[in-house]
Amino acid sequence: MKRKVITACFIIVCFLLQSTVFSVLQFASIRPNLMIILTSAFGFMRGRKTGMAVGFASGLLMDVCWGGVLGFYTLIFTVIGYLNGSFKRLFFDEDIKLPLGLIAGSELAYGLTVYVCFFMMRGDFRFGHYLIHVVMPELVYTILVTIILYQVILHINRKLEAEEQRSASRFV
Repeated sequence: MKRKVITACFIIVCFLLQSTVFSVLQFASIRPNLMIILTSAFGFMRGRKTGMAVGFASGLLMDVCWGGVLGFYTLIFTVIGYLNGSFKRLFFDEDIKLPLGLIAGSELAYGLTVYVCFFMMRGDFRFGHYLIHVVMPELVYTILVTIILYQVILHINRKLEAEEQRSASRFV
């Protein structure tokens, strides 16, 4: 129960940070996507189900507040959480290369999906311009923020796992 409450707090805090603080800290109207970081991190740390749940909640929040079509971001983030959860067996706490690679891949997939659905479908075929001016800067900014935010998520995840192991060993 404690893990679910903390996960919900993470989702709300990251959403609020993304929509308030990082709106002010934009560079060339680009801000990091904290919801991608959160969804990906919970996916490869905790598995497919948790990744999907966090992705669903994150996407739903984005749909309700920013989305034009209800369910678009929910679907994208749920799929991202599921795919990142597939890498749970390869995840090691000490290695930051896998998390950075998965979060970068998730951000790239997110950017390309948004381009296809919101721009290309409307007849805007300037993919190179969108890639260079929107997707890549957001990817770099997200990776820079990942280095800090991931450490916080990892630290709290370790504490929760240690607490869960202590409480499980008491009942054995």
